Amino acid sequence: MKLAVIGGGSTYTPELADGIGRLLPQVEELVLVDPDPDRLAVVGPVSARIMAARDHPAEVRWTGSLDEGAEGADAILFQLRIGGQAARQRDETWPLDCGCVGQETTGAGGLAKALRTVPVVLDLAERASRRASPSAFIIDFTNPVGIVTRALLTAGHRAVGLCNVAIGFQREFAALLDVGPARVSLGHVGLNHLSWERSVLLDGADVLPELLGKYADEIAPHTGMPADFIRHLGMVPSYYLRYFYAHDAVVESLRGATTRAEEVARLEAELLELYADPALDTKPPQLAQRGGAFYSEAAVDLLVSLTADRRDVQVVNTFNRGTLPFLPDDAVIEGPAVIGSGGADPRSADPVEPLLRGLIAHVYAYEELALDAALRGGRDRVYNALLAHPLVGQADQARCLTDRLIAENASYLPWAAGGPR
Repeated sequence: MKLAVIGGGSTYTPELADGIGRLLPQVEELVLVDPDPDRLAVVGPVSARIMAARDHPAEVRWTGSLDEGAEGADAILFQLRIGGQAARQRDETWPLDCGCVGQETTGAGGLAKALRTVPVVLDLAERASRRASPSAFIIDFTNPVGIVTRALLTAGHRAVGLCNVAIGFQREFAALLDVGPARVSLGHVGLNHLSWERSVLLDGADVLPELLGKYADEIAPHTGMPADFIRHLGMVPSYYLRYFYAHDAVVESLRGATTRAEEVARLEAELLELYADPALDTKPPQLAQRGGAFYSEAAVDLLVSLTADRRDVQVVNTFNRGTLPFLPDDAVIEGPAVIGSGGADPRSADPVEPLLRGLIAHVYAYEELALDAALRGGRDRVYNALLAHPLVGQADQARCLTDRLIAENASYLPWAAGGPR
């Protein structure tokens, strides 16, 4: 197997190399593709050393050429951040001036990221697909994953979206139950970064009530919400639900605070310095603070199942196909799916409670408008997407956010200087 990583200069990449080195002997060639030669000059060698230390025989290469990296690839992994941490810093701060949460995947910041990212990903995917194996899959780890994956699938690419929220909860619950992760599966439902665990199956039996009864205080920090609230829901919301359930309090807490972008920029500088040490051949403990916990395990599991037709169940982002009947079939949802050589086939889900169903439908309507704005541009489309977002919804607030979003991202939006409305 040849694996190409688009955005291979990311500080995440050594995590992926470690996972491949431990768990994926099928990889014969790993090519890291990135336009930043300085990043590649550091991340490439440390990734090669990590795999060699695992006695993995794959050839590890790095290049600035997409054509070279994608040539004959059996799988392509996208892990991009258009605009880098500087753009993320803006996404997390300017929405606060308009009274909206500053966050890089939801709200106005998430829309800004989608507008910057979708056109670039579609262009790269089209170019890479012409060079890759006809059976190659694209694994999308690029946020906002749901919107980006829908763009890829709608354009006809063989794509599956991947997020680490579900595998993080699976590992946390397994640790609390003192069992191996393979014995635990999740009743995960929703959209990317808008999901809930409605059941936790241990050897097929639901133990979520037991978990909430005994360990709500331990689980709550992983959600950013109080234990009593988790008990009230009777299910476990993802961390990103705090932006909806506690929006105003979060906005106040973020004003003047150190941003996640600032924290990550500091961590990245530290990691790159560590990676430059020619003696380093294991992933440093600081990498765990970077985010993306269990990213490599999730990516490896997905790669194995897609290429080996394993037909196991994993939580991914893929077309709805009737799974949630209140959404269109071509909506991209996040939930358990059977993974094989044909892609991801979503499993049926129990009826979704009104408490969840309304918010899922509301956010998906925003995602439809966000993708339209990303594909076609125009101030009015941006305004409509923000007006539809449940974290915005007010005309004056949406207008404030629209003007700021376009101003902060004008260099990434070719239509911003007088293009279509």
